[in-house]
Amino acid sequence: MTWFPLFALVLGPVLLAEALLARYEVMLYIAGWRSPTTRLPPGMPYARGADPDRPPAAYVVYLDGIGKRRFTDTRDGGRLVKALIAAAPDLRVLGQVQPYSPLAAPLAGRPVWEWIRRRVGILLFLHNVMQIFVAADRRYRPLYNRAVGAQIANQLILAGYRPYSGVPVVLLSYSGGAQVATGAVEELHTRLRAPLLLITLGGFHNGANDLTHARHLHQLTSAHDRIERVGTWLFPQRWRLLRRSGWNRARRAGKVTVHRLDPATHLGRRSYISRESYRSDGRSHLDHTTDTVLALVRGLDRVERRAR
Repeated sequence: MTWFPLFALVLGPVLLAEALLARYEVMLYIAGWRSPTTRLPPGMPYARGADPDRPPAAYVVYLDGIGKRRFTDTRDGGRLVKALIAAAPDLRVLGQVQPYSPLAAPLAGRPVWEWIRRRVGILLFLHNVMQIFVAADRRYRPLYNRAVGAQIANQLILAGYRPYSGVPVVLLSYSGGAQVATGAVEELHTRLRAPLLLITLGGFHNGANDLTHARHLHQLTSAHDRIERVGTWLFPQRWRLLRRSGWNRARRAGKVTVHRLDPATHLGRRSYISRESYRSDGRSHLDHTTDTVLALVRGLDRVERRAR
């Protein structure tokens, strides 16, 4: 196979460059040379759904997959966010958080990345993939978690959330967004003291983050999701053998519940967020995922209302 050495020769330096660039934003954040972005584009609300003047049933923060490069949602993520708002107008939903930028700066709009997008679009995905591995790296993980956790907290406050109010916050994450969601728990607890519910959809994460201050984590998965399965093999902290990892401690504490969305896939026309493919009960995969997420959010809301 003569093409493989050539492929490795071209891709190798690209991956090395991306690995170095992925750490760049974390280092800028640590050094304090740049402040995270808090303002959104003109006309873009900090949250959609329920009236900000009345406490909603919950705030839902959607953390998109590696296709996220703008304040607006990706095509599939946008479908899910719109479906949630349409089905539950009493929720306030945030979709603008940048999971793959400690400085909360989207790739879209940066001159260099716009040039790359027009010529080598796959590098945009490689950039976000590398950010996942930076967020999972034990050297950078605490700093990355603090940066993105602070970004989420700030966006929630700008969207009307009142710390210590007891209103639930739901971190709904797709694919690599699960690494960020699990990492943000400690910072959100510190800043907001909010009841935190995590819902991962095909979640790709290393299992190292501490989930002590999360009420629960619901793992939405499928036997046909090969990408999530890679994550469970790739990261030792997800293996049952490492009993002291954050993931395994949460499992032993009864904080992790698995929900099967078979026969959905991670990507493609039969994905969790597909409205073109249907289940045996006549619902599209998007409808089934939306119904499942809302049932879990409603369950937390009922528990918190009884506790108040």
